[in-house]
Amino acid sequence: MFGRKKANKLIEDIDRYFDLIDQAVLVFKEGVRNYLYSKDDDFTENLKKMSALESETDVLRREIENALYTQTALVRSRGDIMRLLEKTRNIIDILNDSLFQFEIETPFIPSELNVEFMKLSEFSALAVETVVPAAKSYFRAPETIPDKISRTYFYEKEAVKYSQTIKRRVFHNMTNLKLSEKFHLRYFALHIENLSKAAENVADQLAVMAIRRTI
Repeated sequence: MFGRKKANKLIEDIDRYFDLIDQAVLVFKEGVRNYLYSKDDDFTENLKKMSALESETDVLRREIENALYTQTALVRSRGDIMRLLEKTRNIIDILNDSLFQFEIETPFIPSELNVEFMKLSEFSALAVETVVPAAKSYFRAPETIPDKISRTYFYEKEAVKYSQTIKRRVFHNMTNLKLSEKFHLRYFALHIENLSKAAENVADQLAVMAIRRTI
């Protein structure tokens, strides 16, 4: 009974960890929009929020990992959960690093690319937003994971399409840009696209975990 109570507390902490990732995705989308539309004060606030969320998730993740080593009720799933935490940590790192790269490198993004960059950001964010509830269902309804992660794979493909559209337009149509500016734009499109790929990696891990839980 005591072990079950500790296991429930651990699951609650993992849920809270994924909720923080959800919040970070919202801050990221808002931050990209504020950068594109030159809302400097709001963008600075986004950076502060992202930094705080990154620190909070890091502390909570370490607490969860420490608890896993002493939690016998989840011993069979410990390795899978640790791998899941590591892959979701990559999502947080990309969210944080990508947003701060905007502030550090201040890329010049032509206003005619604003819509494409926002679409890319939204689809990459949606890939994360759909994989988070799938991860949370692992402990309660693992049989629902395949349906939930199918959306993650869809949004990842859409993000790749928009990233390719941006790169193609930059290199084929925007002759007024310097080559260095084109490389810079490609670099930032790739950064945002990588967020969807990180979500896809989490979905792959969850697919394996769901099979093991339902066997």
